[in-house]
Amino acid sequence: MTKTILTHYEINRDTFVLLPASHIDYYTIVWERDQIYYVKKTLFQIIKEACLEGGAEYDGRRVAVTHKTGIQSKIPIPVNPLEHIYAFPTHSPKLHDCSWIFYHHIKSIHRHPNSQKKSIITFKNDKELPLDLSYHTLEKQLQRTSYCIVRFSHPHTQSSFYM
Repeated sequence: MTKTILTHYEINRDTFVLLPASHIDYYTIVWERDQIYYVKKTLFQIIKEACLEGGAEYDGRRVAVTHKTGIQSKIPIPVNPLEHIYAFPTHSPKLHDCSWIFYHHIKSIHRHPNSQKKSIITFKNDKELPLDLSYHTLEKQLQRTSYCIVRFSHPHTQSSFYM
C-alpha cells in the first residue's frame, strides 16, 4: 500500500487525530474517517494554520480558553468553533510526543489492559488508538475539552448597554 504524502493538510470535520511521526519524508500522520495521510508539516503548524482558517491565531485561542475556563496546561483548542472542531493535546504541545485528538470523533476511552500508564481511545468508526497516556489524564483532557466546548458554544447575552 502506498502512502499518500501531502505538503499541506487542512483540518476538517473528518479529522480524528494528528499523530507525530519521526520520518524523513513527513512529520505528521493524520487519521480521517476513512483515510490516513502523511504530512510534511508538523502537528503544531497544522493546528496553527487551522486556527487561522477558523478565524483567530492559535495563541489567541489559547489565551481565550484560559480566560473563559481557567485551564492552564494542555489547553484544549477551539480550532474552528463555528464548525464545531475542537481538539486537545495529549501532552504539552511543545513536546514531540504530543498528539492532537479531535473531541467529537471519540466514542469511548478505556484503560489499557496491560499498563496503568496507557489508555485506548475508540473512535466512532470503531478504530482504536492506544496512547502512552494514563486513563486519568485522558479523562481529564476530555472533561476540559467538554467544558471548553460549553463555554464557546453558548452565545453571551448582550448587555443592555448595546441594545
